[in-house]
Amino acid sequence: MRTRFLCLLLAGCLSFLTSQAQVHPDSLMPVRGFCIGSPKPDRIDEFVRFVETELAPRKVNTLIVRIDFNYQYKSHPELRDSVALSKRDLKKLVRACRKNGIRLIPQINLLGHQSWASKTTNLLRVYPQFDETPHVKMPEKYVWPNEDGLYCKSYCPLHPEVHKVVFELVDEICEVCETDAFHAGMDEVFYLGDDKCPRCSGRDKAELFAGEVRTIRDHLARDGRKLWIWGDRLIDGKETGIGMWEASMNNTHRAVDLIPKDVMICDWHYERPDQTPVHFAMKGLKVMTCPWRKPKNAVAQAQDMVRFRNTATKVMKDRFHGMIQTVWSDAGTFLDEFYGRKPAPADGNSPTACFKALYDEIGRLSGQPGAPAGQSGH
Repeated sequence: MRTRFLCLLLAGCLSFLTSQAQVHPDSLMPVRGFCIGSPKPDRIDEFVRFVETELAPRKVNTLIVRIDFNYQYKSHPELRDSVALSKRDLKKLVRACRKNGIRLIPQINLLGHQSWASKTTNLLRVYPQFDETPHVKMPEKYVWPNEDGLYCKSYCPLHPEVHKVVFELVDEICEVCETDAFHAGMDEVFYLGDDKCPRCSGRDKAELFAGEVRTIRDHLARDGRKLWIWGDRLIDGKETGIGMWEASMNNTHRAVDLIPKDVMICDWHYERPDQTPVHFAMKGLKVMTCPWRKPKNAVAQAQDMVRFRNTATKVMKDRFHGMIQTVWSDAGTFLDEFYGRKPAPADGNSPTACFKALYDEIGRLSGQPGAPAGQSGH
């Protein structure tokens, strides 16, 4: 009897210790995300399998898919890419996400990123009247820096017709994705309040940026949807020393005090694990940290996020909302590297390596380490 009692006591202690060592992932960090460019139609089935066999086992619960014009829009067929996902294609992804408890959030770049390199993207190509800087001509060969300060074009947020067009796209993609949230991008906006714009000239850039955030947020709220944006324009690049890419040098940073508190902030830092989530949390905003290609940074950022949550006041704790791995290619390019069909960089820094390191660390921090059973082909 005594031996049996001791065995039961030992088993109970081990069970207690094990339960204490494990933390439910939702308690560790509410958002465990993955952001990537949408696949082309011929890769949608492979991407759906990736969601089911790689994201779901890692307890990823949020998938941001940058769709932009890679969809066969009925509201504005003139804005479709020449090869684009169908409604049937996207519904495959919707079903896979729902089955695996993953929140699907579509993204269309609004305000900025209306061009890339020497190419004007679909909105300004079809509706050039929306261009904030029509006097800046797209070069045949793009170089940075350049005399025009051209990185990416923006649409004019005060143009009286621009929101009718973009909101019809937003509503359509949100409906097909059956989502309660939308990501508007809004990162790296360098062209805003241009001196030659007949509507924006002389206006406060922070107020212009905040006004566009509010306009998009209010439109989404009518259908019970939340707005997500990148956070770089809300950080003072000069005072922090972070600079013009991961923060703002054109005075939009003051918009952080002007936007609604229910806007979700995706705070990306790729070269250094800067601890700016504290900045957003202290402003009353929920924030997710977003790494890209450096595994060491991603691990440090995950540890920081857990530490912020564990040491924050009760009021602020839930504002430190989690992590999102970002991938700045389309899904097909990422999958080719992930499954070994193309070589990874020799220095070990890549979105694939960063993704694995981040979710290995989240697993370790939650007391549930180990690669998912579906992982293969690395």
